[in-house]
Amino acid sequence: MCSGVWIVWAVCLCADWCSACRAWRPVMAELAARHPELQWRWLDVEDEAELMDSVGIDIETFPTVLLCREDRALFMGAIPPQAEALLLLMDRLGGVGAAPAGIGGPAAALAAHLWGRQDGPEMCAV
Repeated sequence: MCSGVWIVWAVCLCADWCSACRAWRPVMAELAARHPELQWRWLDVEDEAELMDSVGIDIETFPTVLLCREDRALFMGAIPPQAEALLLLMDRLGGVGAAPAGIGGPAAALAAHLWGRQDGPEMCAV
């Protein structure tokens, strides 16, 4: 389905108590199996409350997905647990010739922080 260069990060910002977030986990696991060239991560915002506070993010709608290219945030928003919808969004943001402006503020700060610790235990692979 992908037309070319992809976004290398998809981070689900979730909470363990959230049933919609739990519905995302198998979807992201299936996407990770289909697209191992991409990084799929799970970040429990309650376990990372200090980080969320430090970058100024308060997740109000679960699940929220952060899409990045390296340390640059391109999208952050609530997405239902639908694999094809996420892949379409990723394709449009990361496809050949796409030059999304990125987003700033707290999402950019979170992307930069997470890029620096992408292999850390705090942010587990799906």
